[in-house]
Amino acid sequence: MSILRAGIENTAGASVAGGVVALRFDGETLWALDQRRLPFEEVELPLCRASEVAEAIRGLSIRGAPLIGVAAAYGIALELIHDPSPESLERATTILRAARPTAVNLAWAVDRVHAAAVDGGAAAALAQARAIHESELAASAAMATAGADALAGVTRVMTHCNTGALAAPGAGTALGVIAELARRDQLEYVLATETRPLLQGARLTAYELSKLGIAHELIVDSAAAGLIAGGAVGAVIVGCDRVAANGDVANKVGTYGLALAARAAGIEFIVAGPTSTIDPACASGSEIVIEERDPGEVRQAHGQLLTLPGTACRNPAFDVTPAELVTGLVTERGVVRAPTRESVLALLPG
Repeated sequence: MSILRAGIENTAGASVAGGVVALRFDGETLWALDQRRLPFEEVELPLCRASEVAEAIRGLSIRGAPLIGVAAAYGIALELIHDPSPESLERATTILRAARPTAVNLAWAVDRVHAAAVDGGAAAALAQARAIHESELAASAAMATAGADALAGVTRVMTHCNTGALAAPGAGTALGVIAELARRDQLEYVLATETRPLLQGARLTAYELSKLGIAHELIVDSAAAGLIAGGAVGAVIVGCDRVAANGDVANKVGTYGLALAARAAGIEFIVAGPTSTIDPACASGSEIVIEERDPGEVRQAHGQLLTLPGTACRNPAFDVTPAELVTGLVTERGVVRAPTRESVLALLPG
């Protein structure tokens, strides 16, 4: 059954943009659009326990830093609905925190729900999960406006990985900004990278841009630097999975190269993400754990080998872009130009 629905109201029950519902909670079950099967199949996964949510996050059925934080928050609440014991809470917290190491939103959301549950049990956990979902929806809307204002006059942009409604509640992060530029009739087109691993740009960003009716072209990752140098775009805008206290940014592998190319070409390199992505305990990008995924993802595509069996492969899912290459950090609390430790930490709620 298709779960693409037009005109659904933004609530804590659904993440919606361009008709895409990535995650919804019906009070007993967390329904997640299985992103591994996109763009050719639209299938919801019913998730009822913390272990099921953790597996969906690990396997990238649910992905995108803000969205996995929301999913994990509901995961703890679901577990406590079935078993409200302190042991159940600790078990759920442990498995969800370990589901993916790089995106800080996951640990941030889990810790908030855990603290609420210690004091108020399952009802408090669910209330906190809903509050996190609502806050991320509001953050997406605020980022879209702030980012579009920051890119006033830019008509052609490049983006990397997937940062829309499949990655964050609401319109998303970087793709939410792009959608707002299109709504303002400012945007000519988007160049979207295919994005390794798992071709999330080719499978997911092109899918969302198509649903939004935004003109776009898909490029292989290795074409990006040359196109930037040739003047094909006026800005690069990406999302983020973790922002260190000094403004260094962890994002999908290949982001660092785009930042270098943007600097060489003298164009904007904008990073969009909610303040839940800022990790004040992480002093710099050198402390960020970079997830290494299954080498088989490099050796094959859709089950077909691309190289000799057993070929040694490296498969880092992320890289780190130094703060000095970021011309603007867009959050729901505004835009920080040339981020520094002082300006980044000032974004966090007091």
